[in-house]
Amino acid sequence: MARTRSFAALPIAYVTLRILIILNWLYGAAILGLLTYTFINPEWTLRAIGVPDGLNAALIANGLRLVAALGFLAVPINHIILTRLVRMLKTVRSGDPFIEDNAYRLLTIAWMLLLLQLLSTLIGAIGKAISSPAFPLHLDAGFSVSGWLAVLLTFILARVFAEGTLMRRDLEGTV
Repeated sequence: MARTRSFAALPIAYVTLRILIILNWLYGAAILGLLTYTFINPEWTLRAIGVPDGLNAALIANGLRLVAALGFLAVPINHIILTRLVRMLKTVRSGDPFIEDNAYRLLTIAWMLLLLQLLSTLIGAIGKAISSPAFPLHLDAGFSVSGWLAVLLTFILARVFAEGTLMRRDLEGTV
């Protein structure tokens, strides 16, 4: 009974991942459009985000552009993660998830999660650097214990898959 329920979730997971891939690219297009517009009309951008007069507007604008550029860098990283998950899900659907390819996919996902954590930390640092009492900037970025735990967990899981693949290969060789 439990197996049937877990397999019932696979089509939902597949559709969800495909939707997330599309949303990720739309997010990237929005960030790119916003970043481009900050160069076309910087005054409007600074007014729109509420930068008060008398502050170093160039520092704030450049800091926010850098944050947007780093956010844009996250799009291909997210794409790599999502496409690897789709490929892994296909092996689960076929009934053979413990393969060498999935160990490599998990390892790739772990490295991409690490990059995302580094980007988040950098974005948080930039946000703190351009924030002031007159212009408090609160970004949902920076150090995340759960994010770093996810990185570690994924590296460990990749190793578990690699070892499981080797054990499976040895077992098949003895039978």
